[in-house]
Amino acid sequence: MLANNGLNRGTAPDNGVSLVWQLLGIAALVIGLGAGLILTGGLLAREVSDPGALVRWGLPIAKTVLNVSMATVIGGLIFATTILPHKLTGTRASKVRDVSPEHPAFARALSVAGIASVLWTLSSIAVLVFTYADMSGQPLAGDREYTNALVYFMTDFPNGRGAVAVVIVSALVTTALFGIRSLTGLALTLALAIGGLIPPALNGHAASSSDHEGAVNSIGLHLLGVCAWVGGIVILAAVSDVLAKSGAKSGAKAATKSSAKATGKNSNNTQRANLKLDLTTQTLKRFSSLAGFAFVLVFASGVISASIRVTSWHDLFTSSYGQLIIIKTIAALILGAVGLMHRQWVIPQLGRPGFAVRRVLWQLIIVELLVMGATSGIAVALASSAPPTVTSYAPDATPAFILSGYELPPEPTMERWVSEWRMDWLWITVVLALAVAYILGIRKLRARGDSWPVFRTVAWFIGLLALTYITSGPPAVYGRVLFSAHMVDHMALTMVAPLFLVVGSPVTLALRSLTPRGDGSRGLREWLLLFVHSKFSQLITHPLFAAANFAGSIVLFYFSDAFGFAMKDHVGHELMNFHFLMTGYIFVQTMIGSDPLPRRAAYPLRLLLLLATMAFHAFFGVSIMGGTGLLAADYFGNLGRPWGLSALADQQLGGGVAWGIGEVPTLLVAIGVAVMWSRSDERETKRKDRAADRNNDADLTAYNDMFAKLAARERPTGTSANVNTESKESL
Repeated sequence: MLANNGLNRGTAPDNGVSLVWQLLGIAALVIGLGAGLILTGGLLAREVSDPGALVRWGLPIAKTVLNVSMATVIGGLIFATTILPHKLTGTRASKVRDVSPEHPAFARALSVAGIASVLWTLSSIAVLVFTYADMSGQPLAGDREYTNALVYFMTDFPNGRGAVAVVIVSALVTTALFGIRSLTGLALTLALAIGGLIPPALNGHAASSSDHEGAVNSIGLHLLGVCAWVGGIVILAAVSDVLAKSGAKSGAKAATKSSAKATGKNSNNTQRANLKLDLTTQTLKRFSSLAGFAFVLVFASGVISASIRVTSWHDLFTSSYGQLIIIKTIAALILGAVGLMHRQWVIPQLGRPGFAVRRVLWQLIIVELLVMGATSGIAVALASSAPPTVTSYAPDATPAFILSGYELPPEPTMERWVSEWRMDWLWITVVLALAVAYILGIRKLRARGDSWPVFRTVAWFIGLLALTYITSGPPAVYGRVLFSAHMVDHMALTMVAPLFLVVGSPVTLALRSLTPRGDGSRGLREWLLLFVHSKFSQLITHPLFAAANFAGSIVLFYFSDAFGFAMKDHVGHELMNFHFLMTGYIFVQTMIGSDPLPRRAAYPLRLLLLLATMAFHAFFGVSIMGGTGLLAADYFGNLGRPWGLSALADQQLGGGVAWGIGEVPTLLVAIGVAVMWSRSDERETKRKDRAADRNNDADLTAYNDMFAKLAARERPTGTSANVNTESKESL
């Protein structure tokens, strides 16, 4: 009766988020944008170089469309690749020929993402044109001089190049969404779409911040969290009717089976199976975990970003910029509270028959949609206004500040190799996420009665602490001004941190703790297994390739323009960190790791490869020590350090560091390989002994019989028995 009543009601909350509420979410977005612009005065005409009302209104509107459409694309791809089932399974897919093999929710999510990608492309073009008009203070025009100036802006100004990059990325994502349906292809499209967040993070207020790299990292993480959260809510509302229909059918089946139980039929197993097939419950649980992570990411990165831009409590409470930050923070807390209600109260109740809880579910999602729409509008207004404190290059800026974005640190001492820190929020976020995920994996194992070695846990967290010290501590600070310190940073990133992280065996823990999915969707476990067995994994984890990459990439990096790019550009610096961390991790994994790999080398080959890399590191270090040409001379030669060795002498010292630090961890890995080889031989010997005990030395008997037969062929028949006896005694 409950199920029938729910099906007959037909009200909007029971059937998902109707189109009317989705349009009201857009209205809330417009209201939030307008209120924010009015508060900050962003719509007022300028006294000097005013681009006109069309640009003043058009730029924030275009940015709003860009942000929401970009978030919808990313949210749709996240839902398609990790949350929703890809194909229809069971009788419906096999018996109904005119139904697409794609699951309706999956198809709906990709359709919405495809439409949003078109809006993303068009709005990014509009933002490019309006941004030039706003920065130049010229109204839109179509003459040749204006067009030439726009092209110059697109090719020679960072803001222009960044806007062009967004146009290219959005166009590529749009093309992919209308031509790709495989999950792997969509995952690569998602990675490309996330790459479109980099240019907005590099430009805007982050470029004028006193902590440029901290601001870039914080706003980049903020955008990633917002896109996952906002885009997820938009897609959830878009597929809500499909989820509601699925929930209605599941609820009807559960109610039917429940009444059957009352008549004496045992239907507990069937009812549990039906509840497992409830797409609404599955989707909400998975998105709830994603939204919780996104909330923490958005809130924490927002606080960091605001603290960089607003440096005093007075500016926070008195300036319009600070007041918008307060409003946005309150809205984020409200959204977090609603999400907590979903996770703690609504989702656990969804397994019960009836639709009262489902009505509350969709009502809460409507509230989230409205509040998030208004918050998104406020965020665009906030990004369109100038912060109270703007830092720019002064005429008397030091060479170090111009080249690196920071003033020179004090001369290094033993104490300062502990005390000098500059937080890299990107890697701190990675470390915290890996730490929490590892703890949750161990908890899940222990909850079901399984154990996990303590030494692996200790090694993992030592590796994470080492990674934090390397990327945010003194090696990172002094590595920007001293080649020798940079080499300490590099070698520790390549050899020290991976050594402990590999021993932690994170992939094995993930595969043991994550629950396999059976509904056609791909979770983290499925993606891990797919990657481990992929052709790409077979290539990069091949022992010969891993060793060549580990040794050869050093030469390619330091003796090319890539080194200068990594030192002067923030994106290049982060890519350098990622590359050398993963290069070292993969190499150490192929040598002593216990995580699953497509192929492992024999122990003699491992020792040979280790000896070869040790020799190569020694050769590289000696070549740097004896070199007379300065690497990245336009960077290290122009920092203007008043202390320490000269740039060339410090570089030669760095060669010695590369030789010394690189050899010690490699030697430890070689010792580990030798120990593993010895233990492997012991295990093989014990295995053979146990087999011999079981079959009464059948292998040895067969071996002796073989020699007896050979001897019998060469001697007279009468002496064969004696030969057999002698042969056994000799063996």
